[in-house]
Amino acid sequence: MMKIGICGAGSFAEAFIPLFKAHPLVSEAVLADLLPDRLEQVAAKYGIARTCKSHDELCASDVDAIAIFAQRHLHGPLSVQALRAGKHVYCAVPIASTADEIAEVVKAVEETRLVYMNGETCYYYPHTIYCRDRFRKGDFGHFVYGEAAYLHDMSHGFYQAFQHSGGTDWKKVAGFPPMFYPTHSTSMIISVTGARITQVSCLGYRDRHEDGIFTEGGNLWNNPYSNETALMRTSDGGMVRINEFRRVGWWGRSSSNPVSIFGTLGCFEESSGGQYWTELAHNKIVDLSELLHCARNHVPKSDAHLHEVLQKDFNSLFSPIHPVHRLPEQFKGLRNGHLGSHQFLVDDFVKAVFTGKLPPVHVWEAAKYCAPGLIAHESALQGGVMMDIPDFGEAPVDWELLDPDQPVG
Repeated sequence: MMKIGICGAGSFAEAFIPLFKAHPLVSEAVLADLLPDRLEQVAAKYGIARTCKSHDELCASDVDAIAIFAQRHLHGPLSVQALRAGKHVYCAVPIASTADEIAEVVKAVEETRLVYMNGETCYYYPHTIYCRDRFRKGDFGHFVYGEAAYLHDMSHGFYQAFQHSGGTDWKKVAGFPPMFYPTHSTSMIISVTGARITQVSCLGYRDRHEDGIFTEGGNLWNNPYSNETALMRTSDGGMVRINEFRRVGWWGRSSSNPVSIFGTLGCFEESSGGQYWTELAHNKIVDLSELLHCARNHVPKSDAHLHEVLQKDFNSLFSPIHPVHRLPEQFKGLRNGHLGSHQFLVDDFVKAVFTGKLPPVHVWEAAKYCAPGLIAHESALQGGVMMDIPDFGEAPVDWELLDPDQPVG
């Protein structure tokens, strides 16, 4: 059994607290937050007996692992601190906000041999699972081209989220460069093909909104771009286009993370109109919308204050393609979210800590998802110049990868 600390008591953390508490391999959950009133309220809501007033205090406690749900630009330093304190780490995306911070997290994992997992929800999106399975079978053939996007307008809950976590200076954090948060897009392609993104050229859209969030001097990064588009080269010779948009009049049918992947033998295409498979050998189009559809769960009263998009994100059931057989019985009937992914992410991490094996989205995988976006933003600031992506290496060959389908305990 393990004790897990949870750093951050915001809305996203609340979607995971019941799952960590319910997992049969977790004996206790300890909650930490800098805001005393929020800490007390959330702890009482979920029956958490022990709390900490800071991440420092949590790192000094006797928990075995820490799940980090703090503001995204703090993820790198908080992860390193927890790892150096001897704690396994689950961290919401992204892994870090600079290439140097990524390197520090990777180094800390290499030196401590502790488990690090990035909580990338899109890894368990139905369409990603479908494409990963078909790619492994060879149905795509050689990878040619992929396009993915995170299309999330600021008005769709982001104002509320940043205000909730950022205090009076929330605008300075809300101007986070879109390409610093690329993993919802990159992960859906990288986790399918297994290739690494090696080069990138990116362009940015200078924001015109009156709120002044995306302007030079208006945020911590002097970032003027609310939307960024990148064209990338992959290590297997393919091409990728990524769109990270925060000012866009788009409302998708299934999610704000559409993906299409084209191979020499088969293709998966997704748009607001549906999800389809086509292949060279057969003159037909297969409609996958029913197979990949996630029913929407009941929205609890506690989420009534959230924007409709965030309500949808935090409350979804499974699709027919999700491997629900591998989940703990204790998860049945509990909250899920982001197209059925939350329960799988929690289960992966707890099993990885318990076995000492690498979770699917380990630190080297997380680096592959995040680094292309960081360099893409640098390219945009330089007018789209082609730039190389740093390689943070591969997982050690002597560190066994977890098979989440295998029971433990």
